Amino acid sequence: MSKLLIKNANIINPMGDYKGIGDVMIVDGCIEGISKSIASDDAIVIDATGKSLMPGFVDIHAHLREPGYEGKETIATGTRAAAAGGFTTVACMPNTLPLADEPSVIEFIRNKAAIDGVVRVLPIGCISKGQLSERLTDMGALKAAGAIALSDDGRPVTNSHIMHMAMKYAKNFDILLISHCEDLELVNDGVMNEGYWSTLLGLKPITRSSEDVMIAREVSFAETLNTKVHIAHVSTKGGVEIVRDAKRRGVDVTAETCPHYFSATDEMADGFNTFAKVNPPLRAKEDVEAIKQGLKDGTLDCLATDHAPHKFDDKNVEFNMAANGISGFETAFSLAYTNLIKQGVLSMDDLVVRMSYNPAKRLGVEGGVLTVGVQADITIVDENASYVIDAQKFESKGKNTPFDKMQVYGKVTHTVVGGEVIVCDGKVQV
Repeated sequence: MSKLLIKNANIINPMGDYKGIGDVMIVDGCIEGISKSIASDDAIVIDATGKSLMPGFVDIHAHLREPGYEGKETIATGTRAAAAGGFTTVACMPNTLPLADEPSVIEFIRNKAAIDGVVRVLPIGCISKGQLSERLTDMGALKAAGAIALSDDGRPVTNSHIMHMAMKYAKNFDILLISHCEDLELVNDGVMNEGYWSTLLGLKPITRSSEDVMIAREVSFAETLNTKVHIAHVSTKGGVEIVRDAKRRGVDVTAETCPHYFSATDEMADGFNTFAKVNPPLRAKEDVEAIKQGLKDGTLDCLATDHAPHKFDDKNVEFNMAANGISGFETAFSLAYTNLIKQGVLSMDDLVVRMSYNPAKRLGVEGGVLTVGVQADITIVDENASYVIDAQKFESKGKNTPFDKMQVYGKVTHTVVGGEVIVCDGKVQV
């Protein structure tokens, strides 16, 4: 029998019964008790005095790159990075090589994660074969193999008929579709947000409408078919408004955004900074404010990372040629604390709901609440900590972040997965 006792923590548990200063007893990987004071003579003890304890973060949208792109990331390095960022569960997107459009690839990811992973890994399968938007995958077989959801992320489902059919079939199989909303004809090979900075830099722009029209399409399909859909990485003011209006009408739509969409604007691309190149692109100040408001009022249900690690050579090229993506696991909480909590946009309860409870609920997995009997997936943070981001110290192979050398507040100190301490005092120890 293994015992772990976490003492004197400020327990942030918005969907649970016990909140406030107290102790958590973990026995054989599950929570046995949560109360003001718990005594034990034979437990390993973590003193969390002055720190906040919450349900482990659940990332509904990330890229682990394996199989096929192990030079960028592996399941081993990616899950270590996730743990360092306080994530205990990660849903990984299917744009691997080969694509996760066959049950065998889903099974490979699950088996590899069982051997090499240090956090829970939930594979996402493709919506269309080859992500070509021409014919659907075998949704039932993918779900049976362990796919937690379906998405063509990295690309949109361009064929509206195929997406309409996908929603019909997904409803029958009761599996969530996660939509990458982007009209490629409107993108028209653009590389950054359309506005002042694209004009100043002479870079081909991407209109916000390329995102908005596809969000509107997915909302319309979900409403017409009376089914559910989840919108990935919302970045525009218009997108927030479309989702907000759909929720008012009772459409079963949820949506996520990412830390870079409330922490930076397209000005960060100044100097042709390829580390600021991401898809969807960083937007303007009005979009950032809309994203914050969407998180505040619950229009945006989830805070995901869209962790997209790349090799240095993928970014060390001309802006037009550089890969899209930001390595996001290890900065997510600190960026959220700095730009949402300290600015009064969200409370810590709100943040836990968006980083833990809501993504777990939408995926249909355990998590997001601390109560007796559940698996002990726990994140402990120091809200008083301040530090400077150092990308070279990332656990991830991907050092590609535009936030390198930025001072931030709030730091993950411990991550516990199924009762096992994966991160202790800010260091991955497995």
